Amino acid sequence: MLMPIGDDNSDRRLKPLINYLLIAANIFVFIFFQGLGTNEKFTYAFSTVPEEIVSGKDVVTEDQMYEDPVTGERFRVSGLQPTPISVYITLITSMFMHGGFTHIFGNMLFLMIFGDNIENRLGHLRYLIFYLLVGIIASLAHVFVSVSLGSSTLIPSLGASGAISGVLGGYLLLFPKRRVRVVMFYQIMVVPAIVAIGIWFAFQLINGIGILGSSQGGGVAYGAHIGGFIAGLFLIKFFAIGRR
Repeated sequence: MLMPIGDDNSDRRLKPLINYLLIAANIFVFIFFQGLGTNEKFTYAFSTVPEEIVSGKDVVTEDQMYEDPVTGERFRVSGLQPTPISVYITLITSMFMHGGFTHIFGNMLFLMIFGDNIENRLGHLRYLIFYLLVGIIASLAHVFVSVSLGSSTLIPSLGASGAISGVLGGYLLLFPKRRVRVVMFYQIMVVPAIVAIGIWFAFQLINGIGILGSSQGGGVAYGAHIGGFIAGLFLIKFFAIGRR
């Protein structure tokens, strides 16, 4: 288990206003629109649904009743809700929603640690465009993987993970030797970024390959993580043109 807790910001000259704004926007949506994860109607209306992206049509489904095989308890899961905007815009809105406290905490921790360095290199506007673009590509990668594997295309996906994966890809290419503080083996260690991010990517890749033989996929959109990371690797040099 590896968890980053900080990195070297000694060369940072630009206040990461966009990064702060992105973090604030994610938290704001989670609290006030998602009701701390309890407002399923909103969440299932603005998440990315692969079937909607492929068909271009809004899909609405009925609520479903499920029974816990262990406790026998029955509970209701909301169906897909009407999307009051173009279904393609959900490629962006889904980037600002999360499934729970652990989900948003982990994503915002990674964004806070690694995003400011990318913004410092790219500048405010370029960083914002880069973040949104790799996030969209990550969501499209998830749609492609879901269709290719024959997984259910009606399962909505959400979260900033894809965009943050793109940030990590850019960080790895720009700052491979940057010192990153991580918690690993139950102690705090300092390792190069290529080690910290490399271990993270290896985990995504192994788990992504693991779902290839399963039509069920899983609760984590590894296709989005891998797609976003690769997009960040390929695009970061382009966005950094002319920036010292």
